[in-house]
Amino acid sequence: MVTTTSTTSTPTPTPAPSPTPSPSASSVMGSAAQALFTSLATGSGIDTASLVSSLVQAQFATKTDALKAQQTALTAQISGISTLKSDITTFATALKTLTTNGTLQSQPQTTNSNVLTASAQTGAVLTGLTSTITVSQLASAQVATTQTPLADRTTVLGSGQLTLTLGSATYSSDGTQMTGFTAGSGTPVTIDVTDGSLDSIANAINAKKAGVTASVVTDVDGKAYLSLKGTTGTTQAFTLTANNDPSGNLSQLNVGIGATGTKMSSVAQNAKLTVDGVSVERSSNTVTDLINGVKLQLNGTSPVPVSLTTTTQTDALKQAISDFVDSYNTVLADINTQTDPQNGPLKSDTAAQGMLNSLRSLTTRSLLSNAQPGTPTTLAEIGISTNRDGTLTVDDDAVTNALNTYPASVEAIFSYSSSSSDGVSVAMNGISLTSTSTLYGLGASLTRYTQQQSDLSTQQDDLTDQSQQMSDRLTQQFASMNSKVAAYKSTQTFLTNQIAAWNKSD
Repeated sequence: MVTTTSTTSTPTPTPAPSPTPSPSASSVMGSAAQALFTSLATGSGIDTASLVSSLVQAQFATKTDALKAQQTALTAQISGISTLKSDITTFATALKTLTTNGTLQSQPQTTNSNVLTASAQTGAVLTGLTSTITVSQLASAQVATTQTPLADRTTVLGSGQLTLTLGSATYSSDGTQMTGFTAGSGTPVTIDVTDGSLDSIANAINAKKAGVTASVVTDVDGKAYLSLKGTTGTTQAFTLTANNDPSGNLSQLNVGIGATGTKMSSVAQNAKLTVDGVSVERSSNTVTDLINGVKLQLNGTSPVPVSLTTTTQTDALKQAISDFVDSYNTVLADINTQTDPQNGPLKSDTAAQGMLNSLRSLTTRSLLSNAQPGTPTTLAEIGISTNRDGTLTVDDDAVTNALNTYPASVEAIFSYSSSSSDGVSVAMNGISLTSTSTLYGLGASLTRYTQQQSDLSTQQDDLTDQSQQMSDRLTQQFASMNSKVAAYKSTQTFLTNQIAAWNKSD
């Protein structure tokens, strides 16, 4: 008797499926494979779907893990670069704002604000300023107003032209009439009047923007007057002459020598001052070009000289020094985290290291180019000390001593000028620009890491394609094998049944 022995295969353990970029594609492939195996009845008895997945995962596991590790590292590096760029630019911008808003500058002050006040211009170094100023005349503008009122500001006076001319004038002793006029170099302005009321004439004059402003004024009885005002200064006097005036009504608006329809309430003149014994004139009561770095506002006249001095903003400077140290230490902490030799994602980044070195040298570099010998020029010399860990500390006693002994130097270190290389703000701005440069700074590092991240994505896509190709190939191979095993089993079953029949017939 011939006997046969059937064998039962042992299913292969199913490992965790490998990640694929397209779950939908994987699902479709798995369903198709399962349908194929089901249609082959018992087949080989092997879970070929799990086997294919395991083989593909084993083939590409090392490459996949390597790409994931690189992607994680690049993500951390890009995040670190963004953090440091934000830190340094925010620090530099805040410091520039602080040093340009004027709160750290020595502020000018006067002994009589009723005569004049003073304020510092941006970037001015005014420490130790002293001056005496006498204001004998304020600048004023010529103002002329019609003498005869109109009952209605909208009543039409007539049509024609008005000619406006700027120049210099002399006036009567009471300042109500013009006694002489010399036209300036500018071209007279022609103003066309069509069916002109006071309102329309005022609008036509203002539309020319020729240095004279017109307005219509009404009194308590509602009667209207035309008022014309120039700008301050002796060369800003003006005349107004009616031309082509068929009705003759426009001539009552004339301003100038012999004009009877208008009168002056103010004359065009310069401000007159004596500064430290020198007599000067200015066309405006706001004077910015007389004392370097100081804007003067003339408010009144007095035969008594007014003293101009400055005061150092000691408390503001102390606060600025404290704020600077706090901000520095915050930025330094982030840099140290990112460049930590053991776990820092930017530990090998030259731009981050360069930024760190630049900050470390900030306290000892000279911030004043033309300082007097013996005066402090560095942050360390005004009381900002560096600890062993690189952080900064404020020595309050040293800062107070520096402010008392060298106030001008401390102020200059914390001042800002767009035309100077002096000051901590300029130094920080330079560090910021260098550190974030797209050629060799953090900007260049960000470009490099971003490109590497893009390259990794391409490699991941290629790896996914290769994995899918291998999966498709193995699925086809195992499907073919399963078909053949099923055929062999069918033959085996036929032979077994045939032999059993033969044996039974014996």
